Amino acid sequence: MAKQPREQWSTRTGFLLAAIGSAVGLGNIWRFPAVAYENGGGAFLFPYLIALLTAGIPLLIMEYAIGRRYRTSPPAALRQMSRPAEVLGWWQVAISFVIATYYAVIIAWAIRFVGFSVDEAWGDDPEGFLFGSFLKAADEPGFVSGYVPGVLWPLIAVWVVVLVILAFGIRRGIEAANKIFIPLLVVFFVILVIRALTLDGAAEGLDAFFRPDWSELGNGSVWVAAYGQIFFSLSIGFGIMVTYASYLRRRADLTGSAMVAGFANSSFEILAGIGVFSALGFMAQAAGVPVQEVAAAGLGLAFVAFPTVISEMWLGEAFGVLFFVSLVIAGLSSLISIVQVVVSAVQDRTGMHRIPAVLSVGGAVAIVSILLFPTDEGVYLLDASDHFINQYGIALAGLVGVVWVAWIMRKLPELQRNADATSAIQLGHWWRICLGVITPVVLGWMMVDSLRDEFDENYEGYSTDFLLGAGWSVAIGALLVAVLLSLIPWKAAEGGLIDLDLETAEEQAAHERKRRHGEHGEEGR
Repeated sequence: MAKQPREQWSTRTGFLLAAIGSAVGLGNIWRFPAVAYENGGGAFLFPYLIALLTAGIPLLIMEYAIGRRYRTSPPAALRQMSRPAEVLGWWQVAISFVIATYYAVIIAWAIRFVGFSVDEAWGDDPEGFLFGSFLKAADEPGFVSGYVPGVLWPLIAVWVVVLVILAFGIRRGIEAANKIFIPLLVVFFVILVIRALTLDGAAEGLDAFFRPDWSELGNGSVWVAAYGQIFFSLSIGFGIMVTYASYLRRRADLTGSAMVAGFANSSFEILAGIGVFSALGFMAQAAGVPVQEVAAAGLGLAFVAFPTVISEMWLGEAFGVLFFVSLVIAGLSSLISIVQVVVSAVQDRTGMHRIPAVLSVGGAVAIVSILLFPTDEGVYLLDASDHFINQYGIALAGLVGVVWVAWIMRKLPELQRNADATSAIQLGHWWRICLGVITPVVLGWMMVDSLRDEFDENYEGYSTDFLLGAGWSVAIGALLVAVLLSLIPWKAAEGGLIDLDLETAEEQAAHERKRRHGEHGEEGR
């Protein structure tokens, strides 16, 4: 079997839309507004912007540079940089596998809520409807004892759509899908925000969201929250941007692309905050309570608070349909990028063609997702898995990755030269200082702070046995799987061993041309 030529994005716009689509996900809509509100309101935007400039964009540039330079998936790219670093690449792949399994089920919930919005099926008790009538959640976490057909079928549909898009490849699949998804998402969300701004009480909601509490800037946890939000919202730390950048052309502008993607993502987060808090202000006024009493995040915001808003407002059905369709679109664009990390790694590892790789690897992710999450215990499994794989998967892998690249391998100067060679905006000392000092220190502090909270009390009051089985084991298991995969010898498609510690293909070709030129020179002399 001949080695497969690497696919490429057809245009820079196609790459940017895919990168933005990956970054703009569910967390932008239901996490950022609550984090900003709880950490100083308008004052939070200052540390948030600092975090974007000193960690978010520098990390994006680093991952773009690694992906484009080595033109392969995270395990192979990191192995070329340093043989032991391959473990980190497989760790990112394992993390993506885990996240994809439960991320898909949230999209399935949003699909059902599009229909529920039409007749406001949740009635007077959205929370009871979500956990009772719809999810049929068990009274407490434990072993799976039954399936929920109302979640199972839309989940299967989600996986069919994702696998079909991935099967069409980079240009005709991922790029084409995002050229539809991202403009639609922007249009729908702008309409949502405009409608939310016209609601009674919107001004009070916006005041709660933007009113600055400058005293919070002296609180270290606020700065940690800002860096955490940037880190989790930009799709960095678990292989997506390395994978996407590996399909870039050699002369692509890395620095400019990172800035466009970073600021586009943050702009959408602020837009989401305006829409969410306008709606919460309306909800608070209708209930006769302060905004802080109805402010929520995560599942509570999307599937409890917003249905309540929809029930109270005129033409709420249309508002609900737009909101949940936006969630579906944002979720799909992110899920596609997450699964592509796993598919790309297996392709590079085995030489497998795209369609067999998508069907086998993507199919495996889908099967795990379908077996575990459309169940009566699914919401508990999702909650625990998400918490631990985020805190001790993505964040920890990101910390190890930046320390390995910046401190151990000392690759930042080389990556900077690679980025500067084709970028309009040149990187200065600030880039190496951000990645070599600021980012590792902040991520390290996040780890310490998170572990301290973890050992003070069990997450969400869950039992220790449940957290060991559905939380810690997932995070630790991802790392163990990565170690095992890194120990398997790499085999080329033609049957030999791949020596990934050599130069990239382009450098090898240049070296070969020089060698031949030298031989001809010797013959001439």
